[in-house]
Amino acid sequence: MKQVVLIHGGEDFVSYDAYLAALKTEQVKIEDFLPKRRWRNTFAERLGAEYQVFTPEMPNRQNAHYEEWKIWFEKMFPFLNDDVILVGHSLGGIFLPKYLSANIFPKKIKAVILISPPYDSEGLTPPLADFSLTEPVSSMAQQCSNSYIIHGDADPIVPYSHAAKYLRELPTAKLITIPGGDHFIQEEFPELVELIKGI
Repeated sequence: MKQVVLIHGGEDFVSYDAYLAALKTEQVKIEDFLPKRRWRNTFAERLGAEYQVFTPEMPNRQNAHYEEWKIWFEKMFPFLNDDVILVGHSLGGIFLPKYLSANIFPKKIKAVILISPPYDSEGLTPPLADFSLTEPVSSMAQQCSNSYIIHGDADPIVPYSHAAKYLRELPTAKLITIPGGDHFIQEEFPELVELIKGI
């Protein structure tokens, strides 16, 4: 059975006080408190029965810390097979390069797909803290030469310019630009499903 691991997004703060300040000042609307339908909830269904999809709930996503995510991510390893496809969205999209640049993944990776991945703090609110890259992302390619970056050119959260920064370090990565695409907080994501089925 083909396996896919999807690491979701989150927020990364420089301190607990910064996190509390963000909670107090965040502007909200009624939709923030109502049930949401997101593509990651139907992702496995859309891929079909030939795929086993892991969608771990990473720890404390609203005040995420890299070391906590690393520990939880590694707990999945005994259940994974060779030729796994790793997908990271938003904060998950920087988590994977950060992890793979500093650690040896225990299985053969078929592909890495980064969706709206921040590269650094430029244009981000809040700026990156624990998830800042500390090793060259180019070393990720030693473990997987088949990588993709999906980015919307109208992303209001992670500027589209971050995709070009990844391409400088991963020149063989394939950039898929979604015209008018935002941060992919939506009900369906057919482009991702089509990409994975074609790998």
